[in-house]
Amino acid sequence: MRELGIKIFLLFFALSSLLFLSGIFFTLLSQSIPFFADISPVKFLTGTKWYPTHEPTPEFGILPLFLASLQVTLLAMIVAVPLSLGSAIFISELAPKALKDIIKPTIELFAGIPSVIYGFIGIVLIAPAIKSIFNLSTGLCALNASFILGFMALPTITSLAEDAISSVPRDIREASYALGSNHWETVIRAVFPYAKSGIYSAIILGFARAIGETMTVLMVAGGAAQMTHSYLKPVRPMTATIAAEMGEAASGSIHYHALFSIALVLFIITLGFNLISEYIRGRAEV
Repeated sequence: MRELGIKIFLLFFALSSLLFLSGIFFTLLSQSIPFFADISPVKFLTGTKWYPTHEPTPEFGILPLFLASLQVTLLAMIVAVPLSLGSAIFISELAPKALKDIIKPTIELFAGIPSVIYGFIGIVLIAPAIKSIFNLSTGLCALNASFILGFMALPTITSLAEDAISSVPRDIREASYALGSNHWETVIRAVFPYAKSGIYSAIILGFARAIGETMTVLMVAGGAAQMTHSYLKPVRPMTATIAAEMGEAASGSIHYHALFSIALVLFIITLGFNLISEYIRGRAEV
């Protein structure tokens, strides 16, 4: 009877989580429907101009915002993935246990630092350096946002990748050594292939973490809703747009509902990456 009560208790919280997730989705969807009644989804997704206060006809093209999010997140992954995997290998394969017990909790602690602090660092340290090195008028640009997002994603990727590497059975390592492989050959040819699903999952979750970040990109990306291939120019990702404009959008206006539509796109992207991560993890457990 007690075991049944515990199962019901846990089931309640599991269903509550699913209910809250569904509630968020349907709230975003219901608030987006009035916008799509006036603006077609194709025009919204492919439009190249975001001028919600333009007269006489506002422009609601999300493409420059989406490309800005993708631009800064991809470079952030280029920064974060090598550092994260290197850290994960060191913690799992090289560090003595006493050192590992210090380094891993310290890295995970960085995941709990408020994003506004990262943004502040980007403004007072990274922006002046970028401005000086590249002789720019401002250091608040896509490059600044990418560096900061890369370091913000690093704890997530490092922790999950280290868990995946550490979970590789000892038999795999011993079999590799028995065949004459040295330590590094064992790590590269035996441990990594066995743990690759967990590592891929860690990278995907790090990507989702970076693309969903709001406060940092609002502070350091520059805030210009433009399409550019240069990392030295200001951009405005989707999350920054919502944060910057929601306070000034009149409730019930088309601008207001357009911001909910951006949030819906972000929700679908983030949910998609999490589902992909769970699928990869599930395949690894089969």
